[in-house]
Amino acid sequence: MSTLVRTQVANRVGTLTIDHPPVNTLSSDVLSALDLALTALWRDPEVRVVVITGAGDKAFVAGANIKAFEAQINSGEAGLAEMRAYLAQGQALFTKIEHAPVPVIAALNGVALGGGLELALACHMRLAAPDARLGQPEINLGLIPAWGGTQRLPHLIGSAAALQLILTGETLTAEQALPLGLVNTIHTDVRAAAQALAEQIAGKGALAVGAALRAVRASQHMSLVDGLALEVSEAERLFETPDLREGVRAFIEKRPARFA
Repeated sequence: MSTLVRTQVANRVGTLTIDHPPVNTLSSDVLSALDLALTALWRDPEVRVVVITGAGDKAFVAGANIKAFEAQINSGEAGLAEMRAYLAQGQALFTKIEHAPVPVIAALNGVALGGGLELALACHMRLAAPDARLGQPEINLGLIPAWGGTQRLPHLIGSAAALQLILTGETLTAEQALPLGLVNTIHTDVRAAAQALAEQIAGKGALAVGAALRAVRASQHMSLVDGLALEVSEAERLFETPDLREGVRAFIEKRPARFA
């Protein structure tokens, strides 16, 4: 496993820590390491939920490496080709996270800026430390978010609020992000809170969790009529599963369900 990311598995939760000092910037090597680590966790049958966080207390991920951008901009067509490949790499990875087979929770232990916020947006839930800062400052560089920020952010907080964040490049505190729905909750020990939430979800029936992920994800792209049809289809697939039988029996017997 790459030294740029660290993984561990405990209680059906896989935790991935991005470790790229000083502020966990997303170089191409980090993106590749993140991709490999996530794929390995998703293939582990013991992993029901994944948590992504950053090393240290300063940054979840502070975006891309701007100095590397400068070098590429000034390197002619070869540099521009590198930039195009870099953008495509980030877009592909974040789409892969969005379509993950298990829930992915971002534990924002510090600043989440630019590509760091876009990584968090690709995750299914976001928990924040009190001193977390979130923003899309690309406009200050003469650029726009290009790893999904212009698409996922409006879905999450509405187009007006997303445009204000993108067009001003302003940074939000965790407290400001909370009422927008940009973060779910704020915690003094955000990693412990993310682990607890992940363990709670991991204790549910894996088939139902997967069905819920697919149905909610589809709601962002389907009409209500098509979404409702998909919802019924996903529910019907659960009718004859051992998980449903166990869940119903546990409810009748007034005990916690013991899903496989």
